[in-house]
Amino acid sequence: MRAVLMQDGKLEVGEVDEPTPGPGEVLVDVLAAGICGSDKSCATHGDGFNRASRALMGIDMLDLESPIVFGHEYVARIAAYGPETEQKLPVGTRVVSMPMLLREQPVLIGFAGAEAPGAYAERMVLTEALLIPVPDDLPTDVAALTEPMAVALHSLNRVDTDAGDVPLVLGCGPIGLAVIAILKARGIGPIVAADLSPERREFAKTMGADVVVDPVTDSPYEAWMGAAATDDPALMAPPTAVFGQLPLRPTVGFECTGAPGLLQEMIAGAPAGSRISVAGINLDADTIEPAHG
Repeated sequence: MRAVLMQDGKLEVGEVDEPTPGPGEVLVDVLAAGICGSDKSCATHGDGFNRASRALMGIDMLDLESPIVFGHEYVARIAAYGPETEQKLPVGTRVVSMPMLLREQPVLIGFAGAEAPGAYAERMVLTEALLIPVPDDLPTDVAALTEPMAVALHSLNRVDTDAGDVPLVLGCGPIGLAVIAILKARGIGPIVAADLSPERREFAKTMGADVVVDPVTDSPYEAWMGAAATDDPALMAPPTAVFGQLPLRPTVGFECTGAPGLLQEMIAGAPAGSRISVAGINLDADTIEPAHG
């Protein structure tokens, strides 16, 4: 079958063997695949990915000596079941899943070789227990956004967002836009968003941002505090240990760029008592100053 192979930072279409589903796995036909920013980062900074994975998991996530088949954002159709499967979903069902194979040595789908290809291939294998059927009324290309939307949802849940919060989203790429969409769906706002790109700022407005800032000309943090200002004690954030009660609603920040230095900038610029969620991937060395928090 055909697959897009990455090695030494280069992508080429080649032929690989069709994968065989093992126990508890299914063979699927890929219908749609998203291109994640981490795919580009992996191609250009593979050593950085491995440094991070060694620190987190004690292993090298990438085998940089062999071709890698990207693709961890996908929609697929069940083609066949492997052994020891329950087969609750009919063959032909469209599915998404967590991009992982639950094997003795777990495999991160989209970061392995041709023996366990990601969605940049015509076919792949998935763990049956992780399958989620796609509703009939949901278009395939929209369903392919499940994984980045899940990243954004996790980012919100990690900081316990509430309807009374005033959020700032730094970076309006796919993850930042997904964060904005979920904030809007939850009725959280006003939402302040900032990005260097005029096009992405327009996308942010479309997704529901209430205040959109060009950080070259205006301070996102001043806009954030302006949006959070309130005279109503019932709406104010809990008193801080050092500054006491501030005339601000609770503030929560989402760093969605991964740009070096921006997390520290957000820590320094955020109002006292803010919560900050980091959704952007930075593979370079970075520095934060906890005294600014």
